[in-house]
Amino acid sequence: MAGPTILIRDIIPADFDILFEHQRDPEANRMAAFTARDPEDRAAFDARMGRILADPAIVKKCIEVDGHVTGNVMSWVNGEHREVCYWIDRAYWGRGIATAALQALLAEIQERPLYAGVAADNAASIRVLEKCGFVIESQARGFANARGMEIDEYVMRLA
Repeated sequence: MAGPTILIRDIIPADFDILFEHQRDPEANRMAAFTARDPEDRAAFDARMGRILADPAIVKKCIEVDGHVTGNVMSWVNGEHREVCYWIDRAYWGRGIATAALQALLAEIQERPLYAGVAADNAASIRVLEKCGFVIESQARGFANARGMEIDEYVMRLA
């Protein structure tokens, strides 16, 4: 029996409604920790996504599973480093979708090293990054909007 068809494609404005709904999930926000200041603020979401779509330096991909939008995966330059991030609809957690989507993005981006920040207690996301070749480079503290406090964060690196 074949598994689901997972692909990444460019994000388009028609994806905003479903991606906004993903952002509003309280449990997903708590897990991700480093999220939008107010995940319920649609105007801020639309403005942010508009800036992302307008920036050619940002690689922005929608994740589809069997034709259904299930999240996004992105990469951008932050200071001297290129970073990656991803978000998966909680209904699709634990199915290898984040790993497959991140692997697809990594195949498109030749630049190395790449970096990712992850809440130190987010074991599932750490495992996704490790499966894709990232290793923990350092630990820091950062303010997690979704938790309203500073938490431990790992900076992970793909050589």
